[in-house]
Amino acid sequence: MESSRKLFIGGNWKSNLTVAQVNAHVNEVVNTLQIDPAKLEVLVAPTTLHLAQVKSILRPDIHLSAQSCSPENMGAFTGEVAASQLKDFGVNWVLIGHSERRSFFGETDAVVAKKVTLALAHGLNIVLCIGENLSEREGGQTFDVVARQLNAVKSAVTDWGKIVVAYEPVWAIGTGRNATPEQAQEVHVFIRRWFTENVNADVAASTRVIYGGSVTDVNARDLIGQPDVDGFLIGGASLKPAFKTIVDVSQA
Repeated sequence: MESSRKLFIGGNWKSNLTVAQVNAHVNEVVNTLQIDPAKLEVLVAPTTLHLAQVKSILRPDIHLSAQSCSPENMGAFTGEVAASQLKDFGVNWVLIGHSERRSFFGETDAVVAKKVTLALAHGLNIVLCIGENLSEREGGQTFDVVARQLNAVKSAVTDWGKIVVAYEPVWAIGTGRNATPEQAQEVHVFIRRWFTENVNADVAASTRVIYGGSVTDVNARDLIGQPDVDGFLIGGASLKPAFKTIVDVSQA
């Protein structure tokens, strides 16, 4: 049976692009996407520095997201941007828990939960990133890690309707080594089972669970063909014309 969940594709630009490159990419790729609003939502997440620029030129039917937010409210936190400031600025989405934030910047499950609490309190929608690293995958701990990361935010989530879960196996991010469609489907089924057992069956059925990890225009069709893969969070390919191809094949 075909899912009633609307597909979701996000482009995480990470710490990339100059002012000129942002203008070119938005005008030549992002704003030219063919999007069937009945089937698909699209989001782009530029650096904080470029949020205003992208906001001024982005098509209104494409979501704008920050790549992170502070685990604290406004105050004496140099270098941070609070969730309330993002909302005030007109940014309605934020990525939380990305593996690069967890591994490079020491964000623990507790920090991720604090960010989720504040983001939801200020009306933001969240792409919540979870996933295991290579040693955890090889050690057979994938399900344990995913469950731990979901359990960490469970009490912080007041409305699962404002959450898109992005399963990102860390060993597949930017490595060119993506999970097979079957591996992705297996974990997405586990995530849905976690929702059934820990939240409720309605949330399990309605929450979008998207895949991230070396998604390209070559493998997107096979991945999106899995019944529990509801879209993608795309890194490198979101900075290229390939992003358009991925959007096209996902709606086909």
